[in-house]
Amino acid sequence: MLRLALQTLRTRKGGFVGTFVALLLGSAVLSVCGVLLESGLHASRPPERYASADVVVAGHQQAKSSSSVRGASAALPQPLVERVPVPADVERRVTAVDGVAAVVADIGVPAQVIGPSGGPLPGAHGVPSTGHNWSSTRMGAYRLAQGRAPTGRHEVVLDAGLAARARATVGDSVSLTTGSSPERFRIAGVVALPANPSPRRSVVFFSDELTRHLAARDGAVDALGVLADPGTDTRKLARDVARALGEPGLDARTGDGRGEAEFLDVAASGSTLLLLASAVAGNVLLVNVFVVASTMSLAVSQRRRETALLRALGATPGQVRRMLTMEALTVSLLGGALGWPLGVAVARALKDRLAGYGLVPADFQPSIGPLPAAAAVLTAVLTAYTAALVSARRANRIRPTEALGEAADERTAPGRGRLITGILLALAVAGMFTTGLTQDGDIAVLTALANSLVLVTVIAVAVLGPLLSRAAMRVLGPLLRTSRVTGYLAAANHTAHPRRLAAAVTPLILAVSFAATVVFAQTTVQRASENQMHQGLRADHVLSAAGGLAPGVAAEVRGLKQVREATGVVTSTVIGTAGTDGAGREQLVSLSAQGVEPRRLDDVMDLKPSRGSLARLAADSVALSAGAASQLGRGPGDTVDLRLGDGTPVTATVVAVYERGLGFADVTFEHRMLLAHTTSRLDTSVLVRTAPGAVGTDAALKELARRHPGAVLRDRASSGPHRQQEANAWVNYLLAGLILAYAGVTVATTQAMNTTARSREFALLRLAGTTRAQVMRMMRWESLAVVIAGVGGGLLASAPALVLVSLAVTGSPWPTVPPLVCLAIAGATAALAALAALVPARILLRTRPVEAIGTRQ
Repeated sequence: MLRLALQTLRTRKGGFVGTFVALLLGSAVLSVCGVLLESGLHASRPPERYASADVVVAGHQQAKSSSSVRGASAALPQPLVERVPVPADVERRVTAVDGVAAVVADIGVPAQVIGPSGGPLPGAHGVPSTGHNWSSTRMGAYRLAQGRAPTGRHEVVLDAGLAARARATVGDSVSLTTGSSPERFRIAGVVALPANPSPRRSVVFFSDELTRHLAARDGAVDALGVLADPGTDTRKLARDVARALGEPGLDARTGDGRGEAEFLDVAASGSTLLLLASAVAGNVLLVNVFVVASTMSLAVSQRRRETALLRALGATPGQVRRMLTMEALTVSLLGGALGWPLGVAVARALKDRLAGYGLVPADFQPSIGPLPAAAAVLTAVLTAYTAALVSARRANRIRPTEALGEAADERTAPGRGRLITGILLALAVAGMFTTGLTQDGDIAVLTALANSLVLVTVIAVAVLGPLLSRAAMRVLGPLLRTSRVTGYLAAANHTAHPRRLAAAVTPLILAVSFAATVVFAQTTVQRASENQMHQGLRADHVLSAAGGLAPGVAAEVRGLKQVREATGVVTSTVIGTAGTDGAGREQLVSLSAQGVEPRRLDDVMDLKPSRGSLARLAADSVALSAGAASQLGRGPGDTVDLRLGDGTPVTATVVAVYERGLGFADVTFEHRMLLAHTTSRLDTSVLVRTAPGAVGTDAALKELARRHPGAVLRDRASSGPHRQQEANAWVNYLLAGLILAYAGVTVATTQAMNTTARSREFALLRLAGTTRAQVMRMMRWESLAVVIAGVGGGLLASAPALVLVSLAVTGSPWPTVPPLVCLAIAGATAALAALAALVPARILLRTRPVEAIGTRQ
């Protein structure tokens, strides 16, 4: 069978092109997902500042959960970037553990050196530098390259890279900001890491007393470094330390686990990559299954005469099945193996874009291992093998005595099993859509239904492809027959061969429906977010900085005579419980959070409360967006259990539910309460409302911003989307682009396969007196029917899910569909489908009819 399969592949290369291309691209995309998945699972970095500590005691994030998907588009989780503090009394308990020689505390604070241009100097890899207490250098391998340790309130020690960028040395004076106005510090020394000349992060060291004063954390620290007695078993020591902690949410870490405690961005990027890879892989895998099944079925159906002849000559159904599966295995192994290096190249090319949107650290390097390659090849093999089994089952339905007679005629009606399955799927689509319409704004249910609805709709379309093609021809037939000769022939061809039409139309519907759903769900959410932001933002100006602003900046702004009101806004992330799953486990959801000053809120922000009152917001209460209230199942008067970004659990009373969560945040806290549980203790922005008739407001605010290096002043109109929303948009456009490119190329290969298999048909038409120009006009009419049916069907298939998305985020059934974007999606797939049919047809028509009539079919 292997020899026969290889012979068939050599003589019928064109018939397997579509399957090979589908498997190649599917393997490439799944390889990208596999690389990202492995990179997320192995997201770690060796420690730098903690490298000399045998054990590091640090807090761990309580939940690495994905957020609920907003609509049918993928939404990345709000990253957990706050550091969980270690309480002051833990140091005493750790010190008492046998084998502990010393315990060193690490305290971090914001600290950036101001460069000659007046702005903060970027640290290593463009990440802002941080300040730490001098005694924490015992946890790392730092050595004084010059000078001495810092003392007092106005001395610092810089690392060698930061000192070089500042063009400063020992004895020089530098301007440095710790979140408030810049101060002058004398450089007492310069440190270096002998084992690592290019550290991952730039650091500034203060005296211990000054660091504790700047941190103001009541004795809590970022981490504890445990230095062991000589000869102590580090693993046993870590277990003993873990038992002595007595605090939930704290870990004793060794090895690369110390690097996770030091670099929060690495752990956050790991969970982001896991969600990104799974979201893309799930969608692409579904598309891959349908595309491979479609191309494999088309390739087998084009060999009906050959299969029938084999059956008539005595080939058993088992032999036919083995021949087809062996061909599929050969093609899939080749396509899967070649797709792996292509996927690795794409993954490497994506890393800069991922870093640009903050999804991974700037120094992220994808992890290239054997498992993603094996998984991609295995997926290709299993997909092709299953598709071959299904196609072989259909081919073996022909009885040997009837084989040659039936081979010439294509079966137009779908099988009973396929018809029943399709009807059940169509009823499921109708039921899910009807359920969504009756939910009365329940966002959690609507988003879940939208995600499921698009998948079920696409499956239903694929199953009912031939039946839908026949229905489409009843509508399009009169249009084609307006051309009395070529159009009539085109209509007759499509009517007589619904399976061939379905093979061309189904991938087109697949490409358009998936791309339209993902893109237009994102544009709907994005438009709703922008509308909520612009309608709810009453402030005239927004003051912000990449590293944050000290809480005192808001008070400075309020002190300007041109300002009516100003309030700081701090942002973070919280974890809530959205019920339980089937196994009784809590379903955790990450939610964006903001802290505001309730008494100043009405002048700068209108969250549009629908229930309750934001005026009652206090340290022991919260307000929820309508989406968060739906997910958590809470309303005014209820209590809600949340875990703040630094791991602190809180039980708060819900005082209000508001409508503009997309534009601002899912959960709103009292400002000081949330600020105290952030790592930097800095505001994200300051919202400014100018006084009526004020003169010189812009000049006064620009002067104030100049006094705070890194601060940026924007007016209300230029306030753009959040960085998280930009990242979500990019991920969804990437997903849509991958699906569109993958399915689009498959559309092209399927059309090419359909056309090249018709060489004898074209020859017969030519011998019967049809001119070459008439054949091409016939093909153009056929292509027009394929494009209208495919693009129209794809847009219709995406409509139910998009309606539910729009109802969930806007309350209106009309999604945001930018005409140019819609035209681009439809036009790109339509152009591929048309060109893939017309170009091979023109090439085939170059052969003389008397030669083409004798070609093998």
